[in-house]
Amino acid sequence: MSHHASVVPEWLHRYEEQWARADLIAGLTAAAVVIPKALAYATIAGLPVQVGLYTACLPMAIYAFIGSSRPLSVSTTTTLAILAANALGLIIANGDPRMLIVANATLTLLVGMMLVAAAVLRLGFVANFISEPVLVGFKAGVAIVIVVDQLPKLFGIHYPKGSFFHNIAAFVAGLPHASASTLALALFTLAALFALERFTPRAPAPLFVVAAAIIAVAVFKLRAHGVETVGAVPAGLPSWTKPDPLLALKLWPDALGIALMSFTESIAAARAFARNDEPAPDANRELLATGLANAGSAFFGAMVSGGGTSQTAVNRQAGARTQLAGLVTAALALAVMLMFSPLMALMPHATLAAVVVFYSVGLFSPEEFRAILKVRRTEFVWALVACAGVVLLGTLEGILVAIVVSLFALAHQVSNPPVYALKRIPGTNVFRRDSKRHPDDEAFPGLLLLRPEGRIFFANAQRVAEKIRPLVREANARIVVLDLSRVFDVEYTAIKMITEAEKRLSETGTTLWVAGLNPGVLAAVRRSPLGEALGEARMFYNLEYVVTRYQEMVAREDRDVSRR
Repeated sequence: MSHHASVVPEWLHRYEEQWARADLIAGLTAAAVVIPKALAYATIAGLPVQVGLYTACLPMAIYAFIGSSRPLSVSTTTTLAILAANALGLIIANGDPRMLIVANATLTLLVGMMLVAAAVLRLGFVANFISEPVLVGFKAGVAIVIVVDQLPKLFGIHYPKGSFFHNIAAFVAGLPHASASTLALALFTLAALFALERFTPRAPAPLFVVAAAIIAVAVFKLRAHGVETVGAVPAGLPSWTKPDPLLALKLWPDALGIALMSFTESIAAARAFARNDEPAPDANRELLATGLANAGSAFFGAMVSGGGTSQTAVNRQAGARTQLAGLVTAALALAVMLMFSPLMALMPHATLAAVVVFYSVGLFSPEEFRAILKVRRTEFVWALVACAGVVLLGTLEGILVAIVVSLFALAHQVSNPPVYALKRIPGTNVFRRDSKRHPDDEAFPGLLLLRPEGRIFFANAQRVAEKIRPLVREANARIVVLDLSRVFDVEYTAIKMITEAEKRLSETGTTLWVAGLNPGVLAAVRRSPLGEALGEARMFYNLEYVVTRYQEMVAREDRDVSRR
């Protein structure tokens, strides 16, 4: 990266003229989705509705200049809103509005500082713990959650939100009370979106649909027919809010969870929507960008923010090429604050819900599940677990379940390394696994060659020892050789195990040799008691040396016997 690129964002640097129209349309389209959703998410968090506007403006603009993902749309998300609601609800029970604003600023600043600290410590690698199948399952789960979340708004039903099954049951129970006009508007919106996408894919469909819905509400007086709208939105710019250090002491554990969630969601969305011809999202850069977006907007009344999967999907599908689309969205949020808040009041919830559903369904991809199933059954199971985790437990817990499942599967693979006895292919220096298929392979009486494979460490050292014992007992050998050429790493527990094996063998009159140590393993062994016990004489470069040395030793003994 050149020196001025650090000041001027990478995308601005290589900006191509023909992208401008696509970015403008995507930014406007995303705004048509992001702004209304941000208003809704602010109410989920128990905050005043205008907080949503501030969150759709500032974090989006800050991210555009620092972030590495071109389509990522950064405001708030369902998950972050729900987590913020938990955090703020615990602190401010009586709902004092002024205190709530201060607590929100404190929480948002804390989250930002934690993300920036993580970027400085280069903790972005945490994102690599999410494997591709897990990501596919995660996206599918998010799609299901978002759709179920929007159902009551599509049908004009009300019920307290709860677990997934609670919501489904409450929805079914509420169906008789559905508002016909609300449902009609929602279906009309979905049909219009589908038609526009199908026949005029370049047009900003949500923008037309939302505008049409606002006009319909005004002209046909739909509110009188039970269609609910967003309602009054205070106009004007946000005022300066000072975070409270005392509240920070109470809020930090929640902030940590929200920071983890914001980063995981952002990097998942950034990776999910990256195109092959774009720079890949850089995890540490994303930490820094989302951190500064939170910290910078905290003083101006914004709530916690991160990259949203569904709004990024809208932004990308509407044709976003660079972060300019995000700046357009932010500018529109600013315009709404200053001029259009009376219009926002007329925006129907049903139309917003329809837009969200329309763009979220695409996250669920049966083809990807099928592709995974064709390659590996186990990874298909991980994808399903990740999907179920998100749906049944919630996004944060779902991600954690998915990471734990991936790590467990990995641990299972690693905990059981193979160990086998070797023989030599006649007339060569190639040693291979002792097997009935190759009866002619040479063995050397009194010499047992053993080869463990993989990494030997605390989780599997015991298993390796258990596999070696019966092989040693059966062979009844004078010399046991551990060929470590396929072991790329040995840690303390493993070296200790080999040291104990050496002691036990020497008590029964058997000698242990080791061969094929790579430089790292050799250095570790030399520094340990095992190195002292073996001495250089019992460490060999490879199995050829071992066999040559053994044969010389046997020949020497035979000569000594015949001399006597």
